Amino acid sequence: VIEIQQAFGADIIMPLDECVHYPCAKDYAEIAMNRTVDWARRSKLVHSNKSGKNKKLQGRRLLFGIVQGATYEDLRSECINRLEDIGFDGYAIGGVSVGEPKILRYNIITFVLGSLPKQKARYLMGLGTPDDIVQAVDAGCDMFDCVIPTRFGRNGTAFTSEGKLTVRNAPYIADFEPLDRSCSCYACRNFSRAYLRHLLNTGEILGLRLVSLHNIYFYLDLMRNIRQAIKENRFKEFKKQFLNKYNQSY
Repeated sequence: VIEIQQAFGADIIMPLDECVHYPCAKDYAEIAMNRTVDWARRSKLVHSNKSGKNKKLQGRRLLFGIVQGATYEDLRSECINRLEDIGFDGYAIGGVSVGEPKILRYNIITFVLGSLPKQKARYLMGLGTPDDIVQAVDAGCDMFDCVIPTRFGRNGTAFTSEGKLTVRNAPYIADFEPLDRSCSCYACRNFSRAYLRHLLNTGEILGLRLVSLHNIYFYLDLMRNIRQAIKENRFKEFKKQFLNKYNQSY
């Protein structure tokens, strides 16, 4: 797995891990955590040996460790300590957004972030909605990955600065506004909600593509705005304004 990612030229390389379901019995969560740490140790050996043979790889391809342990703080702590002993360029939080209640998810994320080294990159795997991302950045996460923008786009749901918008629904049949008035993506510059609704409800694949394109643009723009707010030391204000506006639709 590590050698394949190296062959692909990946900038950040991830070892295998075992992500358990929710709820998960503690005895199995411990087995999965031990397996994750064992894979991490073996991955570090392969990565170090491969990089050592090729000086061009040194300092370019980063290897992250993945923190597992389900909802159990003692297992999460043990996993973090063992991964730190191995040593990685950054750390990922795995095993969240797997069906657990949102409040429990945030408790897990906050606990893990409080135990990870602050000088290393922290990557939250599999999350999430725009409001989830803003909250996680506030907690200390640096990077994310998620299929939500395109998964929701394929089902006709757009993310906007004022919340989610289900374009397939009847209220948009004669709505000639763009998906998001503050968005400058290709879809928002060229097509109305009514036309996108028509495409989606007649099965035209262009509709799915345009809403997915908009969602990806929206996420990228959100991250740009987050970085700018952090740089200008006004993230708390940005978070409050974003969430107040975004949650209007709920």
